[in-house]
Amino acid sequence: MYYPFDQYDSQNNWNKNTTNWSLWTVLKTHILDGELTIFSPYNPLQFDLLDGDQLKYLIEHSPGLDFTTDSVYRTTLFSYLGKLDQPSTTPLTNIYGEDSVVVSSDGTIEYVYPPRDTLWILSKDIIQYHIKEDWFFDKERSVMDVRIIAIAPVVYETDESGQITGLKELFCLYFPHCRFVLNNYAVFNEKNDAQWISFDDLFWKRRFTSVIYKESNVYDRKIEEYGSGIESLMEAEKIKEEIRIIEHYIWDY
Repeated sequence: MYYPFDQYDSQNNWNKNTTNWSLWTVLKTHILDGELTIFSPYNPLQFDLLDGDQLKYLIEHSPGLDFTTDSVYRTTLFSYLGKLDQPSTTPLTNIYGEDSVVVSSDGTIEYVYPPRDTLWILSKDIIQYHIKEDWFFDKERSVMDVRIIAIAPVVYETDESGQITGLKELFCLYFPHCRFVLNNYAVFNEKNDAQWISFDDLFWKRRFTSVIYKESNVYDRKIEEYGSGIESLMEAEKIKEEIRIIEHYIWDY
């Protein structure tokens, strides 16, 4: 999912690997093409109001337009696919090589710095993916089953100084819609490089490792909000055990 990396050259051309793509490259390509529609993980009008993983806030372009022709949609979409570069520590200079300053009414002098650059988020910036799943008991087949509902790429959240302050979900994608795209891209199989599988197979066959970080609850809390360190891992295992017990009791006569 992580490799190979993508990058932008000095002319802002997006260079992608010619053999295979990372999961981020696949998703970003088809989001820009308009084949995948993203959902905001928070209310776009009130950033501190999360949507509770309900896929409520759809980000879409105007009818008949796309990423290249809809300027409003392009700006909005970039806020989910891009980031601001670190601010410059060197003030702007005038034609005489002197630092540009602004003098306020009270005599305070402030330096003028160049505006921050905007950068596309790259494969190397994605540190994990959050997956929303629905666990249920299928009465027709008499088995405990699971369906992936949504997937969300996650990056580090940093402050003005570049220090990591937490994790941030960029956006959410409705997974059943993603399957039509993921089925067309292969994943390198490190156990057998002669038998690659698609990204869809990887998720459908659950060939990935994961840790439970949240379950449905009235406060919409993540485990890390009421447990830390080993406690959060133990809580994740407790939730997993509860699922196993539900299935066990069904066959307990």
